[in-house]
Amino acid sequence: MKKNEQYIQEESSHNEGSDKQENKESSLVEKIQQLGQTNVPQMTPDTKIHCLTIVGQIEGHIQLPPQNKTTKYEHVIPQIVAIEQNPNIEGLLVILNTVGGDVEAGLAIAEMLASLSKPTVSIVLGGGHSIGVPIAVSCNHSIIAETATMTIHPVRLTGLVIGVPQTFEYLDKMQDRVINFVTKHSNISEEKFKELMFSMGNLTRDIGTNVVGGDAVEYGLIDEVGGVGQAIKKLNQMIEHSSEKAKKQMLQ
Repeated sequence: MKKNEQYIQEESSHNEGSDKQENKESSLVEKIQQLGQTNVPQMTPDTKIHCLTIVGQIEGHIQLPPQNKTTKYEHVIPQIVAIEQNPNIEGLLVILNTVGGDVEAGLAIAEMLASLSKPTVSIVLGGGHSIGVPIAVSCNHSIIAETATMTIHPVRLTGLVIGVPQTFEYLDKMQDRVINFVTKHSNISEEKFKELMFSMGNLTRDIGTNVVGGDAVEYGLIDEVGGVGQAIKKLNQMIEHSSEKAKKQMLQ
């Protein structure tokens, strides 16, 4: 009887061991499929910085084809609300590598980031084009990589357009919203931004300007040229300053 019990225990422990092995193997396969590597750097549980990535095309009210890499605004907006409510998150790092996308969805994300009460730093890596420009400048401090670019161009529509004066008035008003937001949240003047926006000959078969890292800082669009290390260092300084300010207010 004891031998049978011992055999059952050994059998069950063997099954548990094989299940754990299978789970481990499936987890490794999943990591390889999703990230192309087996080891993933782990986030420390006591970190006070949250990282929000905006990549690919910003998807709005119309669903884009499945082969397009997109950032969906219905995914980002709840995240921003959760960041604002979470007391463990003291700062937000926004990483941008986007071609732009839906104007209203991009402006909605930019407005939400600008209205956060916590310190925010944005970093443009690769590209922060089109409606990615307002998102980049919406944070308290903006950084751009030396080789990163930002395309500034007028608002464009694709598909069927009704050729009446009201359509052009609507486009003009939408464009003004973008111009006003960018000039309000950066050091670039309205005249300079419009000059870059309507410049001819800089883009192939199009109106606008492709601004590279250092030039974006020179124009006053972005605060400084740098990388991830610089962005995190700046954010930590801002968090420290914010906590000191809160302590002084409490003492008063």
